[in-house]
Amino acid sequence: MLWRTIRSMEVMAHSSNFLLPKLHQPAKTPANNYTLVVLNQQLPRFMPRLWAQAKMRICADGGANRVFDEMSQMKNDLDRNRYIPEIIEGDMDSIRPEVKRFYSSQGSKISDKSHNQETTDLHKCISSIRHRTPDHEKPNLCVLVTGALGGRFDHEAANINVLYVFSDMRIVLLSDDCLIQLLPKTHHHEIYIESSVEGPHCGIFPIGAPSTSTTTTGLKWNLSDAEMRFGSMISTSNIVDSDKVTVQSDADLLWTISLRNLT
Repeated sequence: MLWRTIRSMEVMAHSSNFLLPKLHQPAKTPANNYTLVVLNQQLPRFMPRLWAQAKMRICADGGANRVFDEMSQMKNDLDRNRYIPEIIEGDMDSIRPEVKRFYSSQGSKISDKSHNQETTDLHKCISSIRHRTPDHEKPNLCVLVTGALGGRFDHEAANINVLYVFSDMRIVLLSDDCLIQLLPKTHHHEIYIESSVEGPHCGIFPIGAPSTSTTTTGLKWNLSDAEMRFGSMISTSNIVDSDKVTVQSDADLLWTISLRNLT
């Protein structure tokens, strides 16, 4: 994630190059600095790619069951020792005892936060990541989250709420079908489209507070000083029409884009 200043407001640049195979990533792309958080939903098809290229891997409670059960099958590799998360964090109400014992014996740090029932496991993980990350690395930090979408809607809503709670961090929620991230109103945004892995369908809209002025470029149906709110107009089923989408708004917006059939 990059910043630069235009007309007194910083520009935040976004790219999904973390979805590209390592050999296909642009030569000038900075070294990966993303942490992978695994929640307790089915792993996406491209999980082995994310796992291999992550700087750190954290399972949120029952997410450890998913890695234990599914990763070796996805890679046709029965050696579970190849897929060891550095940390397992949460209230430990979902992880199976044999899974906890296995990863503990392999060196995973077990961070039991069962004393804190006021926040979700994802919230606990993001808070821990922010605390562990040195200040000089935070500007380029990206947190990728699998398992945040699908299943119970109240869980999905809580995961989306985490984007707002930690709006000063770049957090991307991923499923087989799409990604979701927050575009804070404090910045102009430039989204560089990786057309081989994402698009063309996309959406952009506010949650919690209306936008009285949103302007975009690079979409088939651009917004020009448009108002958006639930109960009125929001931009869904739009189409990316350029290799760069720009967004400027007076409200925090969610950006979502479809993902292609990645493996």
